[in-house]
Amino acid sequence: MEIKTLYPAQCMLGESPYWHAGRGSYFWVDIIKGILHELNRETQLHYEWNVGNKVSLIVGNKDGRLVLAMQNGLQLFNPEDGSLELLVHAEATKPDNRYNDGACDSRGRLWVTTMHIDAKAGEGSLYCIDIDFKVTKAINSLSIPNGIVWSADNERMYFVDTMQREIRCYLFNKQNGEIYFENIAIHIPEEMGYPDGMAIDTDGMLWVALWGGGAVTQWDPSTGKLLQRIELPVPHVSNCTFSGENLDELIVTTARKDLDPQQLEQYPESGNVFIITNLDAKGISDYKTNY
Repeated sequence: MEIKTLYPAQCMLGESPYWHAGRGSYFWVDIIKGILHELNRETQLHYEWNVGNKVSLIVGNKDGRLVLAMQNGLQLFNPEDGSLELLVHAEATKPDNRYNDGACDSRGRLWVTTMHIDAKAGEGSLYCIDIDFKVTKAINSLSIPNGIVWSADNERMYFVDTMQREIRCYLFNKQNGEIYFENIAIHIPEEMGYPDGMAIDTDGMLWVALWGGGAVTQWDPSTGKLLQRIELPVPHVSNCTFSGENLDELIVTTARKDLDPQQLEQYPESGNVFIITNLDAKGISDYKTNY
């Protein structure tokens, strides 16, 4: 295993790492600064777009464009010309909320979470947005709802509730998108920090970023057991995703947010994007929207 800095982004709140196979590029966002980043894997050329709003989530669209979850709604972004097109806004009546995380399911439905910009308890929700932009609230009264992934057979959906330090398992009806709570698959001990974003590998194991825990961890959701912990030289690890042609690299975003000057001096790589290679794991190809 090898851990390297992929790009010294120095993000205030780096999030939503995304592998764009068509462009051969890594994407990620800085939520607070409202910046979308792209780093081409082959050329190492780096691009950034200031999208003018908090942006927290990147999901691929089938035509190569990207769906961005922004403070002012879900937008379709074209990386060729930087244009944005408003699709829908699940919480247009809640200006103090923002989107946080999400993913697309096998039927092209977009699942997104929301939270209060100051993380006020109970203000967040989980929404399902179908291909016709019908918005359904799946879970309400959440504080910091976070990462979402599905098992390879699409029979289960795993969902991170950060403040409860839980990864919940829901039975998933892929036909109509209904979810049914099954169990708490994983509970993160307090001393390990808070679960944030996550990914799933081909063996069904969950890779969970630990905010305040300085690590990416691998868990078995069928037993709740920790399989491995990969430490990074930063306290706040926010998200991870599998990338590369074989989906055998792990891209990890981090943050400078909530660190005082002494901590920033101690952890100067906070906010950078890391790449972990030579892992004994591979990811599952992501599903894409068709907007």
